[in-house]
Amino acid sequence: MAEDTKVMGIPELIHYNTLAVTGSLFIGIIAFKFGGEKIGWDNLPLTLLVLALALALLVTSADFFIKGAKGLARRAEIPEVVIGLTVVSIGTSLPEIVLTSISAMDSVKEPGLANFAISGIFGSILVQITLILGVVVLFRGMKIRPSWLKRDGLIMLFSLLLLSFFIYTGSELNRIEGLILVLLYVAYVYWLLLNRKEIKADEMKDKSLEVEATGSNWTTAAYIVMIILGLSFAVFAAQYLVEVADKLSASMNLPHSTIGSTISGLGTSLPELTIALMAARRSEGVAIGTLIGSNITDPLLSIGIAALISPLAITSAEAPELLHFIIPTTIIGSTLAIFMMWTQYEFKRWEGLVLVLFYVAFLSILAAEHLNYLSFQ
Repeated sequence: MAEDTKVMGIPELIHYNTLAVTGSLFIGIIAFKFGGEKIGWDNLPLTLLVLALALALLVTSADFFIKGAKGLARRAEIPEVVIGLTVVSIGTSLPEIVLTSISAMDSVKEPGLANFAISGIFGSILVQITLILGVVVLFRGMKIRPSWLKRDGLIMLFSLLLLSFFIYTGSELNRIEGLILVLLYVAYVYWLLLNRKEIKADEMKDKSLEVEATGSNWTTAAYIVMIILGLSFAVFAAQYLVEVADKLSASMNLPHSTIGSTISGLGTSLPELTIALMAARRSEGVAIGTLIGSNITDPLLSIGIAALISPLAITSAEAPELLHFIIPTTIIGSTLAIFMMWTQYEFKRWEGLVLVLFYVAFLSILAAEHLNYLSFQ
């Protein structure tokens, strides 16, 4: 028992496995960064390897950030329910937040990166609400708490529809619209804080809120270092990921929106996949709550911050794919998932399979479209 409550500091942090993995990924990317220009970006296997390293660093740095933020929150004696609904939700969306922000800044010089940012958010929402949720349900069918669905489920769908409405009215997301999205997220979190006692009482009915890793406690200084390192590595990884995605788009003649909705969407959703699978293994309904919470953060906070940094305008060349396929597919997939939750407040395994096949169909249509395009080049 004493081992479980041992307090560890910065010296022990140096030997921490997550830091070792994160540091190794960082060094690997630095090595490729200096050698990549000599080898050339036309080397597809190498480019994809660097892309995978950048995505992995983005995910591990987010995990590092979450651990530090949760530790400081506990030191401040913030209730676990509030930590779960705010810190964890924002932390798992850190890859999307940082990646869209970096893309927004760079879109001033490269307009196509605005497509990458927008499609990355919709791709992340789609993969979480269909593929990841489907895999979790296939792993273990589960009950849906009506309070979750009537509160967070509908807010998730509203957030997605509002973001889509802003984009369709002008094919861009301007700063005013970005501010509206961020303020709505702040209002949502504020409401959660005001009603935290009622939410906690509801969650504790089946003790399904907490998904917590066991292990030693850390000092306040160590938690602060985790936050700083996690955020720093995330920013570096996102910056490099945007650079690689831009070069990959040019070398493979693929739209930024395709790369954003697939590679970026899948990669930045790995934290949600990890937490959801952990929760499902422990028979905890928070698996669905985590995915819904993240899909409220992404269309409000993540893309809202990016639009505040720089307005995101969809380029005319990629507008058809984004406006006529990626965004509508995301709306249909999210609506389908909500509908399944609403039927008897239960997710059955066959419904999980339907969601997985829905995402596979999305990828297949996207791939077929580009293969057909390339065949005429």
